[in-house]
Amino acid sequence: MSTSSVLYDAPGPRAQRRNLLFAALIVAVIIAMAGWVLWQFESKGQLTEAKWHPFLTANLWTTYVLPGAVGTLTAAVVSIVLALVLGLALGMGRLSEARAVRWVCSVFVEFFRAVPVLIMMLFAYFLFALYDVFPSRQLALAGVITGLTLYNGAVIAEIVRAGVYALPRGQREAAVALGLRPSQTLRLILLPQAVTSMLPVLVSQMVVVLKDTAIGYQITFVEMVRQGTNIGSAYSNYIPALIVIAVLMISLNFALSALATRLEARLRQSRRTPDPLPVNTGIQEDAPGTPPV
Repeated sequence: MSTSSVLYDAPGPRAQRRNLLFAALIVAVIIAMAGWVLWQFESKGQLTEAKWHPFLTANLWTTYVLPGAVGTLTAAVVSIVLALVLGLALGMGRLSEARAVRWVCSVFVEFFRAVPVLIMMLFAYFLFALYDVFPSRQLALAGVITGLTLYNGAVIAEIVRAGVYALPRGQREAAVALGLRPSQTLRLILLPQAVTSMLPVLVSQMVVVLKDTAIGYQITFVEMVRQGTNIGSAYSNYIPALIVIAVLMISLNFALSALATRLEARLRQSRRTPDPLPVNTGIQEDAPGTPPV
């Protein structure tokens, strides 16, 4: 009996022709809609050479685009690092054997997952301003980083917990048989293997962090989207300005995804992070270097 499984029967010749026809119609509709949008922009004078000419000057990039890119990348990188550290700590806390630690971490995670990011940014911004925690020029950046760190740290904690629970039970049982304590089992056996399975979800969350920096415009934070609107206001070319900013944001997201894909491939080749176990076999493989139970 074949061990392969499919979600549906392979389409026959008629079904293939029908699917091809539907795909062609959808592509035609998308092209027609894109053409209509471009025609509307052209009729409003948004695609003329004069609208795009400012992007060929160094003054626009040094005054608007580069400061916005620096602000976005600074807030995103710092928030991602802090959120990963916080999320890992909270995730391990939720997996702890101590009931008090699990309860505190669970309350923290559930609370900050429920609060909107913008509210956390506003609260942190005004709190820091009230008590002069940061210089006035850094208040907006601190508010954005605080809001993004707290929210995404809570989300990453759930990702860590789900990644550990997704591992085969035999990994934990093998560690217990070797006499490892629960904390050692989690740190040395479970987490290194769970990292690979968590990477795609973690990358998605990092992209969310990068995009959510745009919310900081509400507290006067200088980032790419805000600078795009400033360019449109200064040069009366909102559509070209937002198109350029969108291309830059998409490029950053693709670069982040490509980096994570390479990292995942290297981790899968690592001895401590094996490939996922076969789904269709009933045999459970042990982790490399782990004695059989």
